[in-house]
Amino acid sequence: MSYSTQPLLVVVPALNEEESIGRVIQQLLQMRFRVLVVDDGSSDSTASVAMAAGADVLKLPIQLGVGGALQVGFRFAVSSGYKSVVQIDADDQHPIHMISALEAVALERRAHLVIGSRHLSSETTLVLTRARRIGTIVLKWLTKRATGQDITDPTSGFRIICEPLLSAFAQDFPVNYLGDTFEATIYAARAGYTIEEVPAPMRPRALGKSTIGELHGSLLLLRSLIVIIFRLRKLRLPPVKADAGG
Repeated sequence: MSYSTQPLLVVVPALNEEESIGRVIQQLLQMRFRVLVVDDGSSDSTASVAMAAGADVLKLPIQLGVGGALQVGFRFAVSSGYKSVVQIDADDQHPIHMISALEAVALERRAHLVIGSRHLSSETTLVLTRARRIGTIVLKWLTKRATGQDITDPTSGFRIICEPLLSAFAQDFPVNYLGDTFEATIYAARAGYTIEEVPAPMRPRALGKSTIGELHGSLLLLRSLIVIIFRLRKLRLPPVKADAGG
């Protein structure tokens, strides 16, 4: 796979995560990754904390949403010559030590997208609310119906994206809630890109507070389902070529 000879960029979208972002960056830098934090218009000190911790920071003047922030990161990666990007949240819930597992599966299986699944790991300690459990079941069913693949964690924000899918996402990427995970996974599968999963434990948030409340999240989930079911959004992902595996 071409990305194996290139440096890996870790992209961290962040909105008001001043309490947790420093620890996330510290762990990533200890593993010698280059880190790009895309500050999605935070009103707190997220950007300054990230810069002080040693990350490269792009501070957006307005909130684009997590998908928009990620697309900015993808475009930076492509223009800088990176062949793969690890997407990880800023809340310190993802297992940073598992990045190597994402890389290994991408290389061995020539995958364009490898998702870290909390549902495949017996070490996951995050307990979902009843509403989120129901939402997860619906999303898994819809993902399988839309793609033919039994993807256990389509909403995981811990994943690696490799060329040529990285360049495709840099050009067009869903910006709404769950667009960066659930919708992007479905669009990639429909376009013929190879998707794999690896077990990746997820832990409860220890610092900071989610910007999406339970009711707001449920409404946004409903919106995302409607978009996918009725195909209201057409993502312009070029179909993968036969010789473009990884």
